[in-house]
Amino acid sequence: MDDTDRQLVSLLRKDARTSVATLAAKLGVSRGTVTNRLRKLEDDQIVVGYTVRLRPDAEPNQIRAWMWVLVDGNQTRAVIASLLGEPGVASLHDTNGRWDLLADLRAGSMTELSQILERIRLTKGIANTETSILLATYR
Repeated sequence: MDDTDRQLVSLLRKDARTSVATLAAKLGVSRGTVTNRLRKLEDDQIVVGYTVRLRPDAEPNQIRAWMWVLVDGNQTRAVIASLLGEPGVASLHDTNGRWDLLADLRAGSMTELSQILERIRLTKGIANTETSILLATYR
């Protein structure tokens, strides 16, 4: 990625719905250049998708939790692959310190959260977990 690609990604992070024409104008390049760069970023899997961000209070009934995960031995890649396939895992992060991974969990009910936790805890390669339920978001 060069500076133009980084600027393009930065603009898309602010608003992924920005039109190609607007992106081109802001970057000072042609629409074709933006289209080609976007295609290359997608083909190289640098850009892997576009998403919608909601205000934290937009889904008041959704339960969010964080699960810290300790991986057993040298099974991190297998555990990551398994957790990325779990529909209740909204995002997954590699961390340092006591825990190896941090999973951001989303569920529609406490029953659904319990099922997600059970499935994750049964994942081969997970030695231990600790989960905290999000109570409020301030920013």
